[in-house]
Amino acid sequence: MHRSAQRLSRLLAVAAVPVILVASGCSSDDSGSDEDKKGSATPSASPSVAKARFADLPDPCEVFEKKTLKDLVPETDDESGKAGKSEDNATRGTCAWTSLDNKGVKGSQFRWLNVSLLRFDSDQTRGTGDKLAHAYFQKQVAGAEATQEAKGVKTQPVAGTGDEASTVSYELKKKEGTFKQQTVVARTANVVVTVDYNGAGLAGDKSPSAEDLVKDAQAAAKEAVAAVEKANSGADAGSGADSGSGEKSDKDEKSDKGEGEKGDSGKKS
Repeated sequence: MHRSAQRLSRLLAVAAVPVILVASGCSSDDSGSDEDKKGSATPSASPSVAKARFADLPDPCEVFEKKTLKDLVPETDDESGKAGKSEDNATRGTCAWTSLDNKGVKGSQFRWLNVSLLRFDSDQTRGTGDKLAHAYFQKQVAGAEATQEAKGVKTQPVAGTGDEASTVSYELKKKEGTFKQQTVVARTANVVVTVDYNGAGLAGDKSPSAEDLVKDAQAAAKEAVAAVEKANSGADAGSGADSGSGEKSDKDEKSDKGEGEKGDSGKKS
């Protein structure tokens, strides 16, 4: 019994390695540089700069439905997730879930899911919230692509998720197994959502399907983007917002024409 416990502890320690690498590359609990933080913490915009579309963030530990968590992290010990530390919950937040079946002893499937939210306000010097979020979106994608020791890095656009979204997939090979990582970065107006999802077959179990992991990660990102929009669905949401170029976004124009409520079907890929 004692040896099984030691085995479990070692497997968990190994399984957490991709988490550290991904965090350092693109989505740590303290995402963004000092410049990013300055842009996201600006209390208000100059009258000459369009007001940022979204003013709030949802609780990151509540952006996924229970069914989603059951599918992606079926053996998690805590369905409520582990929230990261944040000095301003209206600006940034993270939450993570870990799943390891069979107690990591005899052929186990490991899964790790993490969501990171970062919101930018408009700034008269640095530009609109959308523009700042777009720059950070690009930085997140580039960071995932540059993860150390990553093999077979592939980047692909994701349709129907926010104003722009990309998936970066790769493998990290360790002696205990091959960890398959999917990072989906999505921007909806002035908010950037990053979903990290990885899986591995440990203790001799088979590796999970990369294709299935990609589909799950993309579905999770779409759900998180919808949660951001729902958290800002009040009467003032979207007023004075722009798409980062001083013009209305496609979603705003469709809303004005009465073509439907905000949703994934009206977004740009």
